[in-house]
Amino acid sequence: MKICVYGAGAVGGHMAARLIAKGDAEVSVVARGAHLEAIRGSGLWLESGAERLGGRPVAATDDPASLPPQDIVFVTLKANATPQAAGALDRLAGPNGILVFYANGIPWWWKAGTATPGPLPLVDPGAALWNAVGPDRVLGGVIYSGNELKGPGVVQHRGSNKWPVGEPSGVLSERVGRVSRLLTDAGMNAAAITDIRHEVLRKLSRNICGNPISALTRLPTWTNHAETGIVAVARAIMVEMLDVALAHGFDLRDEIDPDELLKPEGRVSGRSSMLQDAELGRPLEAEAILGQIQAFGDDKGIPTPAIDTTVALLRCLDLSIRETRGG
Repeated sequence: MKICVYGAGAVGGHMAARLIAKGDAEVSVVARGAHLEAIRGSGLWLESGAERLGGRPVAATDDPASLPPQDIVFVTLKANATPQAAGALDRLAGPNGILVFYANGIPWWWKAGTATPGPLPLVDPGAALWNAVGPDRVLGGVIYSGNELKGPGVVQHRGSNKWPVGEPSGVLSERVGRVSRLLTDAGMNAAAITDIRHEVLRKLSRNICGNPISALTRLPTWTNHAETGIVAVARAIMVEMLDVALAHGFDLRDEIDPDELLKPEGRVSGRSSMLQDAELGRPLEAEAILGQIQAFGDDKGIPTPAIDTTVALLRCLDLSIRETRGG
């Protein structure tokens, strides 16, 4: 079996290292820069607690066109970077390959198989992914795993290790079972689930405030909550998102209690993925994390004043980062 991890940074590197260590497939990775050179030189390694595992992939490249068609392509690019890779992903998967998208926020395939199928312009500008990849070859995944590049070629993992996967249609198909077993056998808890959208919203409801606030304040999650008023902002964002989800048929109120989650007791300070991106001067997943929820609220006439303010600030920060990179 040929497997490619497209975007083998912190999250994708975790996945690829475990698949390489398991040794049941020909694993290739698409990466870039010093990280890619380190993988080519000494392999890709995951450090998780006292465990260190990984090895050399069959191929490591920044040119996906150099790889043959794959049986499974795990796409772990940031949501805002994925549309630009649409053509490459289409070629890499070929007519029979499976593409499994693991990313934060609302995914581009969200409306696949619904009563009103079609692209989401905020997360898939120009319908690049919808038209080139199409929803029929796609599985969706949710990441419950804290990962960071310790250095080129080395991923540091802390916290959870859950990677649920499912069909947009909700069917427990043969292919979702196959992907679930593959990842679970490699040491990842990748349950096959029937309602992947519900799981996407469940994860997003927990980080929809932490990611943007940490990026805007440049303070680790929870550390920034020492400032009076930030907890109220975080709570408002969470409540608005739950209202939007309910209006779209997803009731998470029995699972997500903003007041409980925002209690000082038991909070663990951490550097969110969006904070890491801001610190490194990388574009932000503003639309997938916040912008699309705002748009879903607009669709149903749900007011979202806290989200409106936060996404405006986040878009300005993202614009500043992009202009700096362009300069």
